[in-house]
Parts: sequence; structure tokens; C-alpha cells
Amino acid sequence: MGSGIAQVAATAGFSVVLRDVSEELCQKAFKGIEKILSRSVEKGKITQDDAKAILDRIETTTDLGAAASAQVVIEAVPENLELKKRVFAELDTICPRETILLTNTSCLPIADIASATQRPDKVMGMHFFYPAPVMKLVELIRGVGTSDETFEMGKSLAISFGKHPVNAPDLPGFIVNRLFVPMVNEAIYLVMEGVKPEDVDASLKLGLNHPMGPLELADFVGLDTLLFAMEGIFEGFGDSKYRPCPLLKRMVQAGRLGRKVGRGFYDYSN
Repeated sequence: MGSGIAQVAATAGFSVVLRDVSEELCQKAFKGIEKILSRSVEKGKITQDDAKAILDRIETTTDLGAAASAQVVIEAVPENLELKKRVFAELDTICPRETILLTNTSCLPIADIASATQRPDKVMGMHFFYPAPVMKLVELIRGVGTSDETFEMGKSLAISFGKHPVNAPDLPGFIVNRLFVPMVNEAIYLVMEGVKPEDVDASLKLGLNHPMGPLELADFVGLDTLLFAMEGIFEGFGDSKYRPCPLLKRMVQAGRLGRKVGRGFYDYSN
């Protein structure tokens, strides 16, 4: 997600510092962006000069201190609340007081993340969807302390990125995952009850005109990521309708996490 967001920002004309924890990961991210842009050149979507200009606007580093010169920071570390709070606490000491801190979280509470800083008015959520350069939606989430000025700046930034921003509440799942997670959970219950994954997916694709079936999408997202989101929503609302299906838990325990490992509800080994 981090490299995708960096690509989006650079394509929109912003100078970007892409920071990761190792030089190897920095180079992997940069080469990934380079590869995506090369494909766009081959397809005639952009010119070679356009691709070069985008890449020239991206600098990589392993030093979080580089954020000291940033007007806006978009954090995209893994979905772990304590990790995000540690990062925000560190950014709070590095960045100038006027720097806006945005978190790309799919389900974690913005108010809690903002509490790690001395600038909750400058913190808000900006949730991109994978892959960030392609997906048009961005959820904007304001915490209890987010100022109107910060929210409007976040909205303007999303629009400048060519995205469609929606105002989501700081409640578990925001908008998309609050709708998506229960649907996928019910699809998994159907499989547990004996319905074939292919039949579940075909039903939604052909019956509701969904481009992907819920189980195909679950495999694409990652079943561990999905389970994490489900557990967060269930814990946040305390409502049994959000309780993760036992089959999903067993699949994650068994390491069947979806496309990224070659097997989930479907087999991707061939």
C-alpha cells in the first residue's frame, strides 16, 4: 500500500519521500513502481517522459527523520494499533507542528492513534483501497480531535490525487469494511454448511452483478487480513452478527491465507 500511495502522490505532481525499514524494501518498492509505470507506457496510457517525471519525484530512505521536511505524512504500516501509535508518537517529535499526519488504516480507531501525539487536531484517517493507483475510493475519517481545517485539507489532497473521497465515521469498519466483512463472513458460513465456493461466487457475480465473488475477493485480500478486520469490528460493536466464522479461523490457523500463499478458498498453485 505504501508504494502504491507514493505512486499516486507522485503522479499527482507531489514530491514524495518513500520511507521503509530497510534499503532492500525501499528498492523493492521503487522497482515495483517503475515496473507498473513501464506497463502503462507500453499500453500507451502515459509517455516515457511522464513515467520518468513521476519516478524523479520519488526519493527513498530508511530514515524516518526525513519526515521533518514533510507537509503531509501518510502512514501505511501494518494494521497493528500499538505499532501505529509508536510511529505516530515518533512522527510527532520529528515533524513541524503544522504537518498533517494521515493514517491509512482500514479499521483501527483514529482517535486512539491520534492520542499518541500532541496534535490530535492534525491527525485523521485516509483509507486507500488496494491497488491504490487503480481504486478510486478514499475513506476520510476524522477523529474526535480532528479540526475542520485538517479534514478539508485531507479532502482536497484526496481530490488532487484523482480519488473520490467519502466521509466515514470513526467506528469499526468505517463504511466499506462494515458492509463487506459481514457479507464475506456469511459467504464463508455457506461454505462451512456445504455450499461450494464456486457456487457462492457465481451467485453474487451473476445474481448481483458483482465483478468478483466474495470468496475470490477474500482470497485476494488475504484471509488473515480479513480475519483481523472481522475481529476488530466484532470487538468494537460487541454484536454477534460480526462474529468471525469458525471456518475462517481454522483456515488462517492452517496457513491457507489466499493468493499470497497459493491457497485459500481456491488453489492458485498452477
